[in-house]
Amino acid sequence: MDFGIWFLLAAAMVFFMQAGFAMVEAGFTRAKNAANIIMKNLMDFCLGTVCFVLIGFTLLCAEDYAFGLIGIPNLGIFTDFANFPFSDFVFNLVFCATAATIVSGSMAERTKFSAYLIYTVIISAVVYPIEAGWVWNESGWLAQMGYIDFAGSSAIHAVGGITAFIGAAFLGPRIGKYSVDPATGRKTARAIPGHSLTLGALGCFILWFGWYGFNGAAAENLPQLGSIFLTTTLAAGAAAIATMTLTWIKNGKPDVSMTLNGALGGLVGITAGCTNVDAAGALIIGAAAGVLIVLAVEFIDLKLHIDDPVGAVAVHGVCGVWGTLAVGLFARPISAGDEVISDAAGLFYGGGAGLLGVQALGVLSIAVWVTVTMTAAFALLKRFHGLRASAEDEILGLDSSEHGLESSYADFLPVTNPDLDVLTGKPAAAPLLSVPPDRAVPVTDMSTGRKMTKVTILTRQNRFEALKAAFDGIGVTGITVTNVLGYGVQRGSRTYRGAPLESQLLPKIQIDIVVSKIPVGVLVDTVKKVLYTGKIGDGKIFIYDVENVIKVRTGQEGYDALQDAVPGDE
Repeated sequence: MDFGIWFLLAAAMVFFMQAGFAMVEAGFTRAKNAANIIMKNLMDFCLGTVCFVLIGFTLLCAEDYAFGLIGIPNLGIFTDFANFPFSDFVFNLVFCATAATIVSGSMAERTKFSAYLIYTVIISAVVYPIEAGWVWNESGWLAQMGYIDFAGSSAIHAVGGITAFIGAAFLGPRIGKYSVDPATGRKTARAIPGHSLTLGALGCFILWFGWYGFNGAAAENLPQLGSIFLTTTLAAGAAAIATMTLTWIKNGKPDVSMTLNGALGGLVGITAGCTNVDAAGALIIGAAAGVLIVLAVEFIDLKLHIDDPVGAVAVHGVCGVWGTLAVGLFARPISAGDEVISDAAGLFYGGGAGLLGVQALGVLSIAVWVTVTMTAAFALLKRFHGLRASAEDEILGLDSSEHGLESSYADFLPVTNPDLDVLTGKPAAAPLLSVPPDRAVPVTDMSTGRKMTKVTILTRQNRFEALKAAFDGIGVTGITVTNVLGYGVQRGSRTYRGAPLESQLLPKIQIDIVVSKIPVGVLVDTVKKVLYTGKIGDGKIFIYDVENVIKVRTGQEGYDALQDAVPGDE
């Protein structure tokens, strides 16, 4: 196998993860910000590319590396292009883009687009390249100590997660995310569901696919590559199962969005040690990551009151730190024939606490670097440029205020044209402020003198068949059925990502019946007998007077229009 070709193919897979991040973030947030999210995930890669080629790559990978801390910048790509390490550049570029784009999700729905672009330049040009050089440049001080982060649990994901936390804290929560009790001052989290779990799931699967390239790109032989694919898959699967099970136990139902996060958390957790642990280690690392996702998402939201719409801090920050430390516990020497896959040994495999200490030192050092630099960056951005969009822009949606789009889903908007006369369809010479009397719709009394009543029933969807059978039994010959959404005083009792859905729209069925011959009391009693359980949600019955009914096909009105077919009416 030509691992040079695989190296570049894997880099392309990592690039495709940008689409996964965009889909997860767009799906987990509201539709009015989808275009803004797409632009952020596009432009952080494009801006990052220019920054990385100008300075970032040499800060990370330069052979002239000062004091084990930083590469000496040069413009070799412009002055000696023929001898430039093309493949290494592309490989490191796509990883840099991943670190940058992680932050987009935690700061979604309320960040100025221009401020996000400035942040992208800072992390791509300086913050990420310097700390990544400590880990992956042969002269980096952490690399010299034997620090292990094979594919970036700390160097990429923890960096993105910590930055996401800082950015979200500087921004503050979205409008309406938390309510404050005026008497106690206590904050209560409110769920703001994303507009498309389908998009979120698609993004999750794209990321999982790309992760085989993310973790496997640097493999040096086929057994090592196979081992990486195996541990990556096991960790993600175990994490998703753990998250699903925990949310099922806690909330009574398995949480879909949290389980998607769980799979991603497992992938982040295994990234550092994907080539250094065996199947048992991968399963444990993944399962622990799945539990951490639930605990971290709820702690950050419900206790710290940091608004992270997509769970980026928990997925990348918490699981990134966990995965890096886990190498110091579960690393073991692994070989396949003459091919060495791993020669490190962690605490549980006879290696003592030395590797765990190095891992802890590395995580702490990277966390301090990112915290100091990104706190300064966001503070300066907030002070001199502004970080958060205005309240008006946030309520309207950033698609409109930042990009001039009414919606990312234009086909779902009503089609209107203010330049047309709404009555004639012809160009309007001036706005229509009134309708001339000769064009007004006449109002006439069409009552027939015989009482007709409309009965509307709202109830659970699963009661429809029983109601229909009961209607047949009392002679009802026609009904209109509509699926509707709504809530009563109970407002539902479900949760989204651990926070209550206070105004959840519950699916109901609406049945409309107009009767004249059948006594209303008989119909009402029949409905009550079928629906009554004595529990919340049995339904409601509404009764209205009807002025007239016209059967269009026959011209019959009133009472006659409601009866069965007349003789000769086939």
